[in-house]
Amino acid sequence: MRRDARRHYDRWPRSDQAGGRQLSGADDVATWRKHERERLIAARLHLSPAVRAAAEAAIVRALISHLGRSNPGVVGCYWPHQGEPDLHGAMLRIIDLGGQVALPAPVRPRRPMEFHYWGPQSKMVPGVGGILQPAFGRPLRPDMLIVPMVGFDARGYRLGYGGGYYDRTLAALSPRPPTIGVGLELGRLRTVHPEPHDVPLDAIVTETGLRKVAP
Repeated sequence: MRRDARRHYDRWPRSDQAGGRQLSGADDVATWRKHERERLIAARLHLSPAVRAAAEAAIVRALISHLGRSNPGVVGCYWPHQGEPDLHGAMLRIIDLGGQVALPAPVRPRRPMEFHYWGPQSKMVPGVGGILQPAFGRPLRPDMLIVPMVGFDARGYRLGYGGGYYDRTLAALSPRPPTIGVGLELGRLRTVHPEPHDVPLDAIVTETGLRKVAP
Protein backbone atom coordinates (compact mmCIF):
# COMPACT_ATOMS: atom_id res chain seq x y z
CA MET A 1 0.00 0.00 0.00
CA ARG A 2 1.40 3.37 -0.94
CA ARG A 3 2.26 5.74 1.89
CA ASP A 4 0.43 8.69 0.30
CA ALA A 5 -2.71 6.57 -0.08
CA ARG A 6 -2.56 5.59 3.59
CA ARG A 7 -2.31 9.24 4.58
CA HIS A 8 -5.37 10.00 2.46
CA TYR A 9 -7.77 7.55 4.07
CA ASP A 10 -6.36 7.62 7.59
CA ARG A 11 -6.70 11.35 8.08
CA TRP A 12 -10.34 11.09 9.21
CA PRO A 13 -11.09 9.24 12.46
CA ARG A 14 -12.93 5.92 12.38
CA SER A 15 -16.38 5.74 13.92
CA ASP A 16 -14.92 4.21 17.10
CA GLN A 17 -12.83 7.37 17.46
CA ALA A 18 -15.18 10.10 16.15
CA GLY A 19 -12.65 12.75 16.98
CA GLY A 20 -12.83 11.91 20.68
CA ARG A 21 -16.43 13.11 21.02
CA GLN A 22 -19.98 12.00 20.48
CA LEU A 23 -21.63 13.10 17.25
CA SER A 24 -24.66 15.29 17.73
CA GLY A 25 -27.08 16.66 15.19
CA ALA A 26 -27.78 15.80 11.57
CA ASP A 27 -25.05 18.11 10.23
CA ASP A 28 -22.44 16.46 12.46
CA VAL A 29 -23.46 12.97 11.32
CA ALA A 30 -23.60 13.97 7.66
CA THR A 31 -20.10 15.46 7.82
CA TRP A 32 -18.70 12.38 9.55
CA ARG A 33 -20.38 10.05 7.04
CA LYS A 34 -19.03 12.02 4.09
CA HIS A 35 -15.44 11.84 5.31
CA GLU A 36 -15.72 8.20 6.40
CA ARG A 37 -17.19 7.29 3.02
CA GLU A 38 -14.24 8.95 1.25
CA ARG A 39 -11.74 7.18 3.51
CA LEU A 40 -13.23 3.72 3.01
CA ILE A 41 -13.63 4.05 -0.76
CA ALA A 42 -10.00 5.17 -1.04
CA ALA A 43 -8.92 2.22 1.11
CA ARG A 44 -10.60 -0.40 -1.03
CA LEU A 45 -9.46 1.21 -4.29
CA HIS A 46 -5.85 0.84 -3.10
CA LEU A 47 -6.07 -2.87 -2.35
CA SER A 48 -3.58 -4.93 -4.32
CA PRO A 49 -5.02 -7.06 -7.15
CA ALA A 50 -4.12 -10.25 -5.25
CA VAL A 51 -5.83 -9.14 -2.03
CA ARG A 52 -8.90 -7.97 -3.95
CA ALA A 53 -9.16 -11.22 -5.93
CA ALA A 54 -8.88 -13.35 -2.78
CA ALA A 55 -11.54 -11.28 -0.98
CA GLU A 56 -13.94 -11.43 -3.93
CA ALA A 57 -13.48 -15.19 -4.28
CA ALA A 58 -14.25 -15.70 -0.58
CA ILE A 59 -17.35 -13.50 -0.78
CA VAL A 60 -18.66 -15.33 -3.85
CA ARG A 61 -18.09 -18.70 -2.13
CA ALA A 62 -20.05 -17.52 0.93
CA LEU A 63 -22.93 -16.32 -1.22
CA ILE A 64 -23.04 -19.53 -3.25
CA SER A 65 -23.04 -21.58 -0.05
CA HIS A 66 -25.92 -19.48 1.30
CA LEU A 67 -27.92 -19.93 -1.90
CA GLY A 68 -27.79 -23.72 -1.55
CA ARG A 69 -29.32 -25.85 -4.29
CA SER A 70 -32.83 -24.43 -4.54
CA ASN A 71 -34.11 -21.91 -7.07
CA PRO A 72 -33.67 -18.54 -5.31
CA GLY A 73 -36.21 -16.74 -7.51
CA VAL A 74 -35.37 -13.17 -8.48
CA VAL A 75 -32.22 -11.93 -6.78
CA GLY A 76 -31.40 -8.24 -6.89
CA CYS A 77 -27.63 -7.87 -7.23
CA TYR A 78 -25.39 -4.95 -8.20
CA TRP A 79 -22.75 -4.08 -10.78
CA PRO A 80 -19.40 -3.28 -9.07
CA HIS A 81 -18.47 0.39 -8.77
CA GLN A 82 -15.56 2.17 -7.08
CA GLY A 83 -13.88 -0.98 -5.82
CA GLU A 84 -16.98 -2.91 -4.72
CA PRO A 85 -16.59 -6.71 -4.70
CA ASP A 86 -17.43 -8.27 -8.06
CA LEU A 87 -20.23 -10.85 -7.68
CA HIS A 88 -20.24 -12.15 -11.25
CA GLY A 89 -19.63 -15.74 -10.14
CA ALA A 90 -22.56 -15.65 -7.71
CA MET A 91 -24.79 -14.07 -10.36
CA LEU A 92 -24.05 -16.92 -12.76
CA ARG A 93 -24.78 -19.44 -10.00
CA ILE A 94 -28.19 -17.85 -9.43
CA ILE A 95 -28.97 -18.40 -13.12
CA ASP A 96 -27.66 -21.99 -12.96
CA LEU A 97 -30.11 -22.67 -10.12
CA GLY A 98 -33.00 -21.49 -12.30
CA GLY A 99 -33.25 -18.03 -10.72
CA GLN A 100 -33.09 -14.61 -12.31
CA VAL A 101 -30.68 -11.76 -11.67
CA ALA A 102 -31.94 -8.19 -11.55
CA LEU A 103 -29.75 -5.09 -11.35
CA PRO A 104 -30.64 -1.64 -9.99
CA ALA A 105 -31.94 0.85 -12.53
CA PRO A 106 -32.74 4.17 -10.84
CA VAL A 107 -35.37 5.92 -12.93
CA ARG A 108 -35.89 9.20 -11.05
CA PRO A 109 -33.89 11.06 -8.41
CA ARG A 110 -35.00 10.50 -4.81
CA ARG A 111 -37.40 7.73 -5.81
CA PRO A 112 -37.29 3.95 -5.19
CA MET A 113 -35.20 2.05 -7.71
CA GLU A 114 -36.45 -0.40 -10.27
CA PHE A 115 -34.61 -3.68 -10.83
CA HIS A 116 -34.17 -4.85 -14.40
CA TYR A 117 -33.41 -8.31 -15.74
CA TRP A 118 -29.73 -9.09 -16.34
CA GLY A 119 -28.17 -11.99 -18.22
CA PRO A 120 -24.61 -12.75 -19.37
CA GLN A 121 -25.37 -11.22 -22.77
CA SER A 122 -27.04 -8.07 -21.45
CA LYS A 123 -25.76 -4.76 -22.82
CA MET A 124 -24.74 -2.40 -20.02
CA VAL A 125 -24.91 1.40 -20.14
CA PRO A 126 -23.96 4.10 -17.59
CA GLY A 127 -26.74 5.13 -15.24
CA VAL A 128 -26.94 7.35 -12.16
CA GLY A 129 -23.47 8.14 -10.86
CA GLY A 130 -21.88 6.34 -13.80
CA ILE A 131 -22.89 2.92 -12.43
CA LEU A 132 -23.58 0.45 -15.23
CA GLN A 133 -27.09 -0.91 -15.58
CA PRO A 134 -28.90 -3.01 -18.21
CA ALA A 135 -29.71 -1.03 -21.33
CA PHE A 136 -32.78 -3.18 -21.87
CA GLY A 137 -34.58 -5.53 -19.56
CA ARG A 138 -37.99 -5.96 -18.04
CA PRO A 139 -38.57 -4.76 -14.47
CA LEU A 140 -38.51 -7.53 -11.86
CA ARG A 141 -39.43 -7.59 -8.19
CA PRO A 142 -36.58 -9.08 -6.11
CA ASP A 143 -37.31 -12.04 -3.84
CA MET A 144 -33.91 -11.42 -2.26
CA LEU A 145 -31.72 -8.33 -2.35
CA ILE A 146 -27.90 -8.24 -2.26
CA VAL A 147 -26.83 -4.73 -1.30
CA PRO A 148 -23.34 -3.18 -1.69
CA MET A 149 -21.84 -1.50 1.36
CA VAL A 150 -19.11 1.10 1.75
CA GLY A 151 -19.16 0.56 5.51
CA PHE A 152 -21.30 -1.35 8.00
CA ASP A 153 -21.80 -2.06 11.68
CA ALA A 154 -22.76 -5.11 13.74
CA ARG A 155 -26.42 -4.05 13.90
CA GLY A 156 -26.75 -4.39 10.13
CA TYR A 157 -26.73 -0.71 9.25
CA ARG A 158 -24.78 0.22 6.13
CA LEU A 159 -22.91 3.26 4.95
CA GLY A 160 -23.63 3.74 1.26
CA TYR A 161 -22.98 6.54 -1.20
CA GLY A 162 -25.40 8.92 0.46
CA GLY A 163 -28.14 8.97 -2.18
CA GLY A 164 -30.65 7.00 -0.10
CA TYR A 165 -31.74 4.85 -3.06
CA TYR A 166 -31.63 1.52 -1.23
CA ASP A 167 -33.38 2.86 1.88
CA ARG A 168 -36.21 4.29 -0.22
CA THR A 169 -36.43 1.09 -2.25
CA LEU A 170 -36.59 -1.17 0.81
CA ALA A 171 -39.20 1.06 2.41
CA ALA A 172 -41.34 0.79 -0.74
CA LEU A 173 -41.15 -3.01 -1.09
CA SER A 174 -43.93 -4.84 0.73
CA PRO A 175 -43.36 -7.46 1.89
CA ARG A 176 -39.70 -6.52 2.24
CA PRO A 177 -37.38 -9.14 0.70
CA PRO A 178 -34.52 -10.62 2.72
CA THR A 179 -31.42 -8.44 2.42
CA ILE A 180 -27.74 -9.37 2.39
CA GLY A 181 -25.09 -6.65 2.57
CA VAL A 182 -21.80 -7.25 0.77
CA GLY A 183 -18.61 -5.43 1.64
CA LEU A 184 -15.02 -5.78 2.78
CA GLU A 185 -13.80 -6.20 6.35
CA LEU A 186 -11.98 -2.88 6.07
CA GLY A 187 -15.44 -1.29 6.06
CA ARG A 188 -16.40 -2.69 9.47
CA LEU A 189 -17.23 0.17 11.88
CA ARG A 190 -18.37 0.39 15.48
CA THR A 191 -21.40 2.32 14.27
CA VAL A 192 -22.51 4.14 11.14
CA HIS A 193 -24.58 6.52 13.28
CA PRO A 194 -27.88 5.34 11.74
CA GLU A 195 -30.64 7.84 11.16
CA PRO A 196 -34.39 7.19 11.53
CA HIS A 197 -34.86 6.41 7.82
CA ASP A 198 -31.98 3.89 7.67
CA VAL A 199 -33.08 0.27 7.17
CA PRO A 200 -30.90 -2.49 8.72
CA LEU A 201 -29.87 -5.52 6.68
CA ASP A 202 -30.69 -9.13 7.57
CA ALA A 203 -27.21 -10.54 6.96
CA ILE A 204 -23.73 -9.34 6.03
CA VAL A 205 -21.12 -11.04 3.86
CA THR A 206 -17.44 -10.11 3.82
CA GLU A 207 -14.32 -12.08 2.94
CA THR A 208 -14.57 -13.70 6.41
CA GLY A 209 -17.98 -15.23 5.70
CA LEU A 210 -21.72 -14.62 6.14
CA ARG A 211 -23.18 -13.50 9.44
CA LYS A 212 -26.86 -13.04 10.17
CA VAL A 213 -27.77 -9.86 11.99
CA ALA A 214 -29.53 -10.34 15.31
CA PRO A 215 -33.04 -8.80 15.26
